Amino acid sequence: MKSTYYRSIAKTLLLAAALSTGAHAADGGATAEQATAMVKKGVAFIKANGHDKGYAEITSKTGQFRDRDLYLTVYGMDGVVRAHGANEKMVGKNLIELKDVDGKAFVKERLDMAKTKPTFWQDYKFTNPENKKIEPKSMYCEKLEDMVVCGGIYK
Repeated sequence: MKSTYYRSIAKTLLLAAALSTGAHAADGGATAEQATAMVKKGVAFIKANGHDKGYAEITSKTGQFRDRDLYLTVYGMDGVVRAHGANEKMVGKNLIELKDVDGKAFVKERLDMAKTKPTFWQDYKFTNPENKKIEPKSMYCEKLEDMVVCGGIYK
């Protein structure tokens, strides 16, 4: 049963990768430039269309803010997930205490960084949605009003 499930996921991910556009990094993942561009596009979309429509588009599995292993997340400065491009079940949850495998409270760190910097990169470890492995990740983030919009690359 599990092997059928994982084969189905693998086929879906391969199809998504084949249909995606844009230049790929050497390993097939998104580049830092693509992550930066997607975050800027997401911020512009929220500004132009409002929070509700922006969050819905970012969270949508078929939305414009998903490309291979690149997706956006939006956190309120209180730690509550407002949009999540890889896992809609996270929306509405307060993840301020969430830690990576090394014990780094990366959501809290991200929000602390957003208090002092309008844009920044953050490093931590997270599960890659393409291969389901925990990998080093770098997130590019921009503060927007009372939230932080981020998109990252796996190294």
